[in-house]
Amino acid sequence: MSAIDQDAVHPSAIVDAGAVLGAGTRVWHFSHVCAGARIGAGCSLGQNVFVGNDVVIGDRVKIQNNVSVYDAVTLEDEVFCGPSMVFTNVYNPRSGIVRKDQYRRTLVRRGASIGANATIVCGVTVGRYAFIGAGAVVKRDVPDFALMTGVPARQIGWISRFGERLKLPRTGNGEARCPHTGDVYLLLDGVCTVVPAAR
Repeated sequence: MSAIDQDAVHPSAIVDAGAVLGAGTRVWHFSHVCAGARIGAGCSLGQNVFVGNDVVIGDRVKIQNNVSVYDAVTLEDEVFCGPSMVFTNVYNPRSGIVRKDQYRRTLVRRGASIGANATIVCGVTVGRYAFIGAGAVVKRDVPDFALMTGVPARQIGWISRFGERLKLPRTGNGEARCPHTGDVYLLLDGVCTVVPAAR
């Protein structure tokens, strides 16, 4: 990755020396990217976004306004973080007890979407192309293509890579086709996989 394109960083934002931003990544008003952050190409960081030192962000990630991506969080390619959603990195915080050596790593896999005001409790993995509804609180690992809502979050169905709900049972076996892409989704023993349509 080359030097940071200062035209892509708003004058009110702070990108600490040492941070890596890929080509075409934009950082908007009042944001702060710490020195150890590694951010891929084509990303968009909205207003008032914070990115910690021990953070890896892939390509084409969209982080909406008022999101803090704290240490020990990894976002793979094409993750969407809705406005004011929350990551954590300490499971049982206390103001008077320092637990920086107890951060639990959080992984958000490729293509997942996290809705506005949702909370991802540290130590979980959000599966590929999963969809976390607005306001949900995720406390456990989320399967690929799962649609999650509620507090605490529970799975209510399955969703395609395109972002459309699939007509599949929540558990067991089944098959569904995305009407927009023609991709076929196979559910076998509660695990959902995709067979891409011929292009």
